[in-house]
Amino acid sequence: MDQRDLELIAKYGEADPELKSLYEEHVAFEKILDKMEGKPFLTPSETTELKEIKKKKLTGKTRIETLLMKYRKAEDQ
Repeated sequence: MDQRDLELIAKYGEADPELKSLYEEHVAFEKILDKMEGKPFLTPSETTELKEIKKKKLTGKTRIETLLMKYRKAEDQ
């Protein structure tokens, strides 16, 4: 996410619990993925888990992007 997105999240996150929750979840998924991808070897179950987390992260990021688009429009007016 770019700096403007992070600023919008900081500005509107308190008033928008969905945005705040999605961002916190996104950060948590990032940490998990970094840890898992740092391993030299993943078991088949870890590989499956990694794929599921990536899907959840992408779904959340898409929703965050939709919310941020609304706030960008509001600020540009």
